[in-house]
Amino acid sequence: MRARPDAALVSAVDDARAAAVSAGGAEHVGEHQGHRVEGERVVSHLFASSRPGYRGWQWSVTLARAPRQKVPTVDEVVLVPGADAVVAPAWVPWSERVRPDDVGPGDLVPIRVDDPRLVPAWLTGDPATEALRDDTAVRQVSDELGLGREQVLSLEGRDSAAERWYDSDRGPAAPIATTAPGRCIGCGFLVRLAGPLGPLFGVCANAQVADDGSVVSLDHGCGGHSDVRLPSNRQPEKLPDPVIDTMSHEPLVWD
Repeated sequence: MRARPDAALVSAVDDARAAAVSAGGAEHVGEHQGHRVEGERVVSHLFASSRPGYRGWQWSVTLARAPRQKVPTVDEVVLVPGADAVVAPAWVPWSERVRPDDVGPGDLVPIRVDDPRLVPAWLTGDPATEALRDDTAVRQVSDELGLGREQVLSLEGRDSAAERWYDSDRGPAAPIATTAPGRCIGCGFLVRLAGPLGPLFGVCANAQVADDGSVVSLDHGCGGHSDVRLPSNRQPEKLPDPVIDTMSHEPLVWD
């Protein structure tokens, strides 16, 4: 049930303005812009703010009144954004703001302890780790030498990477792929990936294209496909073999 407006608090505009002026200064408190019922015998009065840098903001002065009390009490005075206020964008954690291009030499990108992209290696059946787990003696030696991987990609991390790569400009929907003469799966420059991502992705090894050294989907493509050939009528003209004149000679002239 919505609280009814308290008549004494609604009419206490002057008391609310005095509180706003005390907090922000007379030059920064503008016209009264109405009130808002916060609860039983609790009302907030709103005043326009003329403080520099706070365009569209409002002074909110919350007044309260105890039962049978005639004089209102000021609960709080705060600046709040109005409908047309200029406010900062929503805060985003640094781990979500950082982009690959932001990381330079010497920069570190720490991984969260609960990162869902990683799981302990023994959970996923990683062959190297499984072999170490089956032999306690081998595992102890490997731990001392630092062999094996403590964490590997989780199913969520693997799926996220696959979706990101497939939807990138090295996937099948890239403009260069839609006009390509062939797909990467049939290209001699493709190096297939091992592991669970192998059926979908490989690495390009053609130094003459922009995808060289990058992960590409098997149904990606570009103009550097290994099957591309120039038609015979466009082959470069072969130059004749040089002829050496052994019967005469011309004097060499030195500048």
